[in-house]
Amino acid sequence: MILPIVAYGDPILRKKGIEIKKNYPDLNELIANMQETMYNASGVGLAAQQIGKAIRLFVIDASPFGEDEDFEEGERIVLKDFKRVFINAKIISEEGDEWAFNEGCLSIPDVREDVWRQPKITVIYQDENFENHTETLEGLPARVFQHEYDHIEGILFTDKISSLKKRLIKKKLDNISKGKVKADYRMRFFK
Repeated sequence: MILPIVAYGDPILRKKGIEIKKNYPDLNELIANMQETMYNASGVGLAAQQIGKAIRLFVIDASPFGEDEDFEEGERIVLKDFKRVFINAKIISEEGDEWAFNEGCLSIPDVREDVWRQPKITVIYQDENFENHTETLEGLPARVFQHEYDHIEGILFTDKISSLKKRLIKKKLDNISKGKVKADYRMRFFK
């Protein structure tokens, strides 16, 4: 089932997610709904906060990036295969010189800004079967993970841009929070 995506301005987007256990109600259905919602909105990631749940869960499918001609062959293959469910994820290390990439967010339609992030991270998480994983991610997989991870920490990509850029997009953000935005997918606005 396609769920409405929570728009900028809703306090749920600022809530740090709580860890979940294997017996979380209807978890498989929730994951399937999140994936369907992400695909319907042409996203590459979706966190639980974006559908109104303050839990430590997000889904990623970076395969659309894998088709992009701007990436080298090896990176395209990595992106094509980067489809995962992340439960109770934590970043345990970040390495390398920060690099900028133009990011957007389904909760903040029509706003894109360069965000600086470290290129290599090591993470721990559980998958949809609650099996434990430790993984090192680099490049765009690391970036997509960090963006979604920020959501479960109550952080938005707009928090990571300069104060000047924030002032420049303030009107757009205000309009989004008031429901004055058009998106190609269902959104839920805070009243």
